Amino acid sequence: MVAGANIATIILMILVGYSDRLNPADHPILSCVGMTFPFFLLANIFFLFFWLVFKIRMVWIPLLGYLLAYVPISIYLPLNLRTSKVPEDAIKVVSYNVCAYGGNFKYEQGFEKVRDWLFEEDPDIVCLQEDVDTWRRYCFIHYKKKYAYNDTVLFNEEFMNGMGIHTRFPIIRRERIPYRSLYNGSVAWYLNINGDTVLVINNHFEATHINKKARHTYQEILKGDIKGAAARSESQKLLVTLAESAAKRAPQVQAVRRYIEEHSQYPIILCGDFNDNPISFSRHEMAEVLNDCFKSTGRGLGLSYKQKGFYFRIDHIFCSDDIKPYNCYVNHKMDASDHYPMICWLKIGGKD
Repeated sequence: MVAGANIATIILMILVGYSDRLNPADHPILSCVGMTFPFFLLANIFFLFFWLVFKIRMVWIPLLGYLLAYVPISIYLPLNLRTSKVPEDAIKVVSYNVCAYGGNFKYEQGFEKVRDWLFEEDPDIVCLQEDVDTWRRYCFIHYKKKYAYNDTVLFNEEFMNGMGIHTRFPIIRRERIPYRSLYNGSVAWYLNINGDTVLVINNHFEATHINKKARHTYQEILKGDIKGAAARSESQKLLVTLAESAAKRAPQVQAVRRYIEEHSQYPIILCGDFNDNPISFSRHEMAEVLNDCFKSTGRGLGLSYKQKGFYFRIDHIFCSDDIKPYNCYVNHKMDASDHYPMICWLKIGGKD
């Protein structure tokens, strides 16, 4: 019976691990099951310890399960060795959702906290999400002290969301990647990096649209304060909300993928807040045309969002094959937003 339960867990782990192939526009509910992947990883660890204690000759079952699920595991939990030596000519890139410089309700001077951290980190390219327009003149006065080239694109004045880039490299031009959304968007900046034209795409894809009440209910379910039929009913409501958001997100991601394929003659760096977990259609679509820098060079879960029971890596940095990434990681000490920044070093022209 235990062996059968272990095998069933492995089958579900594999199915969930490869659910990122499902387009949410066609399978909205099923496309969200990737969020449950870590539960199956933990369940299989339980079976591993069970067999080690009670019947060690059966330990091959959970081990085989991890082997069969190697691909999704390497996405969700990469265990790359940290490369200490980064080439001198590699550029440092930061992707960070700054939460409109709100300070994550911890800091009264939210912008100053972000600014000081960026100046200390000293990246060459900073891609910011929620770099809102109302702050543009004030922020630019400060950013210009460090970066010669700054630009922000506002998506919607009512919802106050914008995409910004702050860099040492000259901005040749920019393009908004067209797709339907009220307050999300993707912007492509063409930069002159040491004589090469490099395409930098910054994204903020459709949010989950889970309000404060729903988040509180979700926390109560996790704590066990809501049980039985009420827990099932609230969980179904939450799942429907997530599925609807994923269905809206899918065509946005596909629009960016088409743009990448149409401009593949350029070296490409892609950053942004995907609002989706690692086992998702959003990440998989980008990984089909670009390299996931965290998967290739990062270690561990890389949780870039840890708020109210939701713990996921939803922020990403990707690059094209003619760029080599180094030491991609999430900085958990920088807490001036509801997100944590992702940092990576990239060598232009350094094929993997």
